Amino acid sequence: MSQDSRTETEDEVCASGRQKGKGRLKRCNMAMLMLSVVILMVLCGLLLSRIYSLNGTVEGLRMQAERMGQVIEGQREQLAQMELLESKIEELLSESQEDKPGKRDPEAEEQEEPEVEAAHKVYLTFDDGPSIYTQDILDILDEYGVKATFFILGKENDSAKEAMKRIVEDGHTLAMHSYTHKYADIYASVEDFAEDFAKIQNYIYDVTGVKSTVYRFPGGSSNSVSSMDMAVFARYLDEQDVSFFDWNVSSGDGGKYVLSVETLLENCTSKIETREASVILLHDSAGKKTTVEALPSIIEAILDMEDTVILPITGGTEPVQHIKWQEAEEGRE
Repeated sequence: MSQDSRTETEDEVCASGRQKGKGRLKRCNMAMLMLSVVILMVLCGLLLSRIYSLNGTVEGLRMQAERMGQVIEGQREQLAQMELLESKIEELLSESQEDKPGKRDPEAEEQEEPEVEAAHKVYLTFDDGPSIYTQDILDILDEYGVKATFFILGKENDSAKEAMKRIVEDGHTLAMHSYTHKYADIYASVEDFAEDFAKIQNYIYDVTGVKSTVYRFPGGSSNSVSSMDMAVFARYLDEQDVSFFDWNVSSGDGGKYVLSVETLLENCTSKIETREASVILLHDSAGKKTTVEALPSIIEAILDMEDTVILPITGGTEPVQHIKWQEAEEGRE
């Protein structure tokens, strides 16, 4: 073979090799391109899947946010309703406290309205209660629409406490008559008297919320039982801003004999029209059934009198006192 023929053959071989190389490269490039396209599509799919997942998460979060907003709005409405309800409750409690004849403002007590003016003022007072007849007495007073004053002792049974509460609720005056009514103990000394006084005043307050400022000495201020001058005890009460009241009309029911209804009526009413003020002494105790029986007649007789009223003892009532203890005090000065 000539030199030229070999050269042509080699050129053809080289050309064929180059052609094959270009084909392989082209196929390789196509494969790479397709692989790139596949990878890109896979990535796009993953991206779309992630986006869809994120969209679902965002939508879920949005829905949760809406629900939380609704819950918060509902709680705001409930809070507003609770605040409104609390405000109304406070108003009702305030009104109830103002109307309730329970715990009173001492300054308001000092500014009590003056008593009703009349030619004859009558004060029905009941000592030694509460008793089994207290509720009956209260019923009678309620029936006639009159108020009275109850000088009570330290009786701590349930019925006594209920009676004390009703006395206050019905607008009567709840006053003190010592805790024990034991003369020897109460009048032994000022210290003993003060102890008994504090006990009955605190007991009344604990049961009813009323700080009583009206007192009646057991046996009255003119009793002959105390070995000490009663002015000493009167002075002590005055230092406590407490007024004591005796009586100027006695029903007579305090003795050991049972008086008839007619006698009680006569004793209580015969001299009312001769006085400007009549403080009538009655008793509220287990042995005083005729006192309860006579009470309606006593009230009716008083109400039938001209220019006469029945009143409870209050801070504005002029005290009726047997002893002139203020004069004794002036003499000491």
